[in-house]
Amino acid sequence: MIGTTITSFVFLAFVVLTIAKGVRIVPQGEEWIVQRLGKYRVTLLPGLRFIIPYFDTVSYKVTTKDIILDVQEQEVITRDNAVIVVNAIAFIKVTDPVKAVYGVEDYAEAIRNMIMTTLRSIVGEMELDHALSSRDMIKARLKAGVADEALDWGLTVKSVEIQDIKPSESMQRAMEMQASAERERKAMVTRAEGEKQSMILSAEARLESAKRDAEAQIMLADASSQAITKVTSSFGENELPMLYLLGEKYIASMGKLAESDNAKIVLLPADLQNTLRGLFQKIPKA
Repeated sequence: MIGTTITSFVFLAFVVLTIAKGVRIVPQGEEWIVQRLGKYRVTLLPGLRFIIPYFDTVSYKVTTKDIILDVQEQEVITRDNAVIVVNAIAFIKVTDPVKAVYGVEDYAEAIRNMIMTTLRSIVGEMELDHALSSRDMIKARLKAGVADEALDWGLTVKSVEIQDIKPSESMQRAMEMQASAERERKAMVTRAEGEKQSMILSAEARLESAKRDAEAQIMLADASSQAITKVTSSFGENELPMLYLLGEKYIASMGKLAESDNAKIVLLPADLQNTLRGLFQKIPKA
């Protein structure tokens, strides 16, 4: 009696275990790969599914939702030998679970390394300034470069985004020094241009002043010439008024010279008496 009960209990447990192994509920967003005796048999889609217990096993559970792959930061050398740091993020989707699990050992790691390699190749063909300002172009080329290979692995590359692209720390210091030197050069050019304009304006001012002085001297000379002409014409042949004026100017000039604080010695011409005598002899008596 007891042996029969134990046998019945064992048989019941075996039946329950067999049913449990044969019935599978696949959640939405996943597909399961079933192998029979180590060989691929079928792919289980979401829902209630049945397999043959002890012969069929669920070997892989593949998500069919979008997968986010973070591509690690790496240093890349550009065509002009500048070092920049770049990282990316990719959005992929498994479209063929069989190829994804049998075509490559680890499809996520494979696509990540493919993106890193392709990114180095693309940036290596570009110069620094072009690479820093061409995110959209790099993204488009990167997606196109890995899409074909991803199809062989049962993957679809939905998008690849460049998270960050910047010069390395050493390159940033070099660029800062270059920018500082460029600003200093521009400042020197500006100062030199200012000095040049100042010298030009100063020379033009001196030239204009010289022209004005020359014009003034010409005008004074013309005025003196006209005055002399008028005085000469008014005297006619009579020299006495002219000699009188000249003698008066001469005496006034000698007086000013004698009154000057700096005049210590006054020199008089030797024929001063004869000159004055000649002037007064020619003055007619009243």
